[in-house]
Amino acid sequence: MKPNILLITADQWRGDCLSTIGHPTVRTPNIDALAREGVLFRRHYAGTAPCSPARATLYTGLYQANHRVCQNGSPLDARFDNLALASRRAGYDPTLFGYTDVSPDPRSVDPHDPVLTSYEGVLPGFNLGQILLEHEKQWLSWLRSKGRTGALTRDVHRTEHLGAPPAYSSDETQTAFLTDAFLAWREIQDRPWFAHISFLRPHPPFCVPEPYASMFAPGDGPAYARAADRQDEADVHPFLRFAMSSQQKSSFVLGAEGPVSDWTAADIDRIRATYYGMIAEVDAQFGRIVSALRDGGDWDKTIIVFTSDHAEMMGDHWSLGKGGYHEGSYHIPLVIRDPAAIAAAGRQVDAFTSAADIMPTLCERLGLMPRNHQDGRSLLPFVTGHEPERWRDAAFFEFDFRDVVNATREAQFGLRSNECNLSVLRDEAFKYVHFTGMPPLLFDLKADPMELRNVAEDPAFLAVRLLYAEKLLALRAAHLDQTLAFTELTAEGPVSRPTV
Repeated sequence: MKPNILLITADQWRGDCLSTIGHPTVRTPNIDALAREGVLFRRHYAGTAPCSPARATLYTGLYQANHRVCQNGSPLDARFDNLALASRRAGYDPTLFGYTDVSPDPRSVDPHDPVLTSYEGVLPGFNLGQILLEHEKQWLSWLRSKGRTGALTRDVHRTEHLGAPPAYSSDETQTAFLTDAFLAWREIQDRPWFAHISFLRPHPPFCVPEPYASMFAPGDGPAYARAADRQDEADVHPFLRFAMSSQQKSSFVLGAEGPVSDWTAADIDRIRATYYGMIAEVDAQFGRIVSALRDGGDWDKTIIVFTSDHAEMMGDHWSLGKGGYHEGSYHIPLVIRDPAAIAAAGRQVDAFTSAADIMPTLCERLGLMPRNHQDGRSLLPFVTGHEPERWRDAAFFEFDFRDVVNATREAQFGLRSNECNLSVLRDEAFKYVHFTGMPPLLFDLKADPMELRNVAEDPAFLAVRLLYAEKLLALRAAHLDQTLAFTELTAEGPVSRPTV
């Protein structure tokens, strides 16, 4: 019998925030238990940021260089295959709980269609179990049905001060809302199912009800990866200086005013404690899902993939949010539990893996061939306890910071929109950041794991810089769209060898 598929994304979850890999503060008992029965990928990376571009990589198996979703609102080209469409070819009716943040291709839609007025479209191929959009009106309506008659707007997230709990309770969160919807749907399934639960949390606004609001103390946690002060940090690169100065408190705490730079180190500590509480809240709701699958007899029939779209800076480099080139934005969790691969249970993989690997992994597991080139590779060898041949030795991710509507960043840096991007190649020893229109960055990760000293202009590192620039060029050349490149027309007809 075909397995059930459960793909869970928890938006903006840092890859180091799992107790099973030794985080000194966070406790994630339910994800830890999943890792003991599955495979944990310790160095898993988002392909890009923010949400729409990152999810495009996750859903299509393509790097941003190929799918070209550059910002929230960039359309996803309708010609690309994705995991929902692929699962339909395997006989599933994939169902979404949450959101996918996919902007539709406007070329296939009437220009007056209101679907073109929001980037919060649904990935083609998914049915809707329960939508949850940025305005959260679906959740707010649910809150009112539970007696929270004042839950009319997102003002329900306002708190008295940083770290204080909101008015709603721990069983009334957005996470609980989507969990309830999924559990009710699962009970009426009478054939193998494919569900994607896209949890909003621990995405901002940063607030969480009790007991999670006071579960962690401000200041608890590892040392921040950052310079001694904001000015030293900003001096590392012009891009970083601009990004830091552009951050506004309102993006992270509802009702807060002013720039993030006005928050003190103690304020950031309080926000981080809240963030840890939000992670604990998601973990607890995931525990409800696990219990229901076990009690309902689905546990040993269900493949579970737990991951995120991108991560969260959470005070590293004096920043919040995601974007740029730092580890805090791109290192994300990944746990895969396949009941057919119990021999590999508890395995932890240190190889560099990418969000682009999810689509080809699920396709291989379901016996499918993606209908276009894939930048990612199947993780199934790792999941089944084997070692794949010629695996990558570095993480690769990108960030496009163009501003198509207002051209603010283009004006700031004196660049054209197609020059407002960066690419990162990061291996065991070095991290190289290539800007199309600005000077590069190079960090010696052995000597400088917090990425505080740029050695790109240091004569002693020029050979290293050249080597990594060449590696990046070779990687990009190898990942040019190969959809038809492996096909040749012969007298006997088309010959295709896409696995060569």
